[in-house]
Amino acid sequence: MRKTTETRLVFTIALAFSVFISLNPVRAAAEEPASLLDPRESHLSGLVQLTHGGENAEAYWSPDGRELTFQSTRPPYGCDQIFRMPAPPGDTGGEPRLVSTGKGRTTCAYYTVDGRRVLYSSTHHAGDACPPPPDRSQGYVWPIDRNFEIWSALPDGSDLKRVTTNDAYDAEATVCPKDGSVVFTSTRDGDLDLYLMGAGGGPVARLTDTPGYDGGAFFSQDCKKIVWRASRPAGPELDEYRKLLGQGLVRPTRLEIWVADVDGRRIHNARQVTQLGAASFAPSFFPSGERILFSSNYGDPKGREFDLWAVNADGSGLERITYSAGFDGFPLFSPDGTRLAFSSNRGQGKPGDTNVFVARWVDSPRTPPNTEADAYLRDIQWLADDAREGRGIGTKGLEESSRYLEKRFKEIGIEPAGEEGTYFQKFEAPVAVEAKRAEVSLDGEAVARAELEPAAFSASTRVEAEVVAAGYGITAPELDLDDYKGIDAKGKIVAVRRFVPSAATGEANERRYGDFRYKAWNAREHGAIGLIVVDAPLVAEGETMPGEAPLPALRLDNGLTLANSDAGIPVVTLSRATGSPLL
Repeated sequence: MRKTTETRLVFTIALAFSVFISLNPVRAAAEEPASLLDPRESHLSGLVQLTHGGENAEAYWSPDGRELTFQSTRPPYGCDQIFRMPAPPGDTGGEPRLVSTGKGRTTCAYYTVDGRRVLYSSTHHAGDACPPPPDRSQGYVWPIDRNFEIWSALPDGSDLKRVTTNDAYDAEATVCPKDGSVVFTSTRDGDLDLYLMGAGGGPVARLTDTPGYDGGAFFSQDCKKIVWRASRPAGPELDEYRKLLGQGLVRPTRLEIWVADVDGRRIHNARQVTQLGAASFAPSFFPSGERILFSSNYGDPKGREFDLWAVNADGSGLERITYSAGFDGFPLFSPDGTRLAFSSNRGQGKPGDTNVFVARWVDSPRTPPNTEADAYLRDIQWLADDAREGRGIGTKGLEESSRYLEKRFKEIGIEPAGEEGTYFQKFEAPVAVEAKRAEVSLDGEAVARAELEPAAFSASTRVEAEVVAAGYGITAPELDLDDYKGIDAKGKIVAVRRFVPSAATGEANERRYGDFRYKAWNAREHGAIGLIVVDAPLVAEGETMPGEAPLPALRLDNGLTLANSDAGIPVVTLSRATGSPLL
């Protein structure tokens, strides 16, 4: 009788899964990437991102179309200041240049008709510090700060002159491109109304007097019309509006778009354009003056999903322009009508960023097919685009895709069934794996750490048992292979050879039966409590043993999708020198 030696192995593996819940993946700012345009945004092309980080908004053109003014909160400033920067197709490099004083809070900058000065509103005369934020205990509200006055400065910020002097909110000023007259919003008569003044300040005329918020007005290019946002509260809503206004606040959740004809220092034929029941604001005219661009959360009136929309001045022809997740707002055509400046959350470097973009306007885009099959293909093409980065965990492509699908679900009427009435359900997913302890002992002798590597899907546990060899660890009746035939693996640790034997060659067999997960699953199915894999192929007599493959690196594989998705047994690879005797 041949004497046998029982090899016993003490096998301790402790794997720690590092879990990152990706609620707001970091997005890399990029310039002019096609991926920042949704395929349905067919009116836009050649998108250029002009700012990269911070809160940047309300970009307005110089009369020659070569520059933009905008307001921005960025270091070292704690609240909005006014800047200017070149506009495409000119030089878009370099840092934006400060126009305002760097003190107080500013808003709404607009070039004068000759382009030699910039009008903006500021609180700096009332103190250097940023005004306190609004009281959000009363919900989402905007501050109406009575310290805002309109100022005028040269584009480099010098020669600062005060234009208005009131103990009231004076802001939201824009300029007629014909005679330089200025329309603005003020509380000087106790309500939020529109006013008109001459190019140098001059006499002021009140344009609106209906209770409610009238603001954000723009002229048509011929200055024969103005367009603005307005609320018309009544009953209890009017009482609440007046109460908030008395506290220097306004709730902008119900705003509609209005237009009126301008006749000298008066307006007439004021009429409501939209009936959307949402927060619609930042309207401006198309070059023709017959159509209007604006921003609205129409379709998501309780949320923060704002897109650009277009509508005829008579209220017909409502058309959605942008589809990007988050905020799109403050659209304004260049003086020649060929480009559109707007602000958007797309291209974020971090959550909360809003950046300024310029795109070429396409008047007559190719009309996308409207069949269900075409819509399906557009969705697939967008989701499968390389710009989505494979929709991997933690990528901006995954976040973009989730918001894209959310919008599509809303559009086709799918009811949300996720957390808190949304379409989303949070879950944990591993993005990294680390071996905190990985120890193997053979007959009481510790194996050097350099001679072993645990599998990422190994169970984190300690086992001690007899080791039995089971060939390549394959059970494949179709190949007439069964490495477990005649082997009692129950309660034992199984040692198997890496890869596949010659009988299982072929890409499909090598992929299936050479897979570590398969070998671990098959060992467990045969009752094993642990698995050792060794690169020690069987070679025929006279053949040379091939070189040894490196120990597989400890990293996540595609099969590890949940933190508890392990093989159920510890799995380790040993070097050929250490593991071959077990076979």
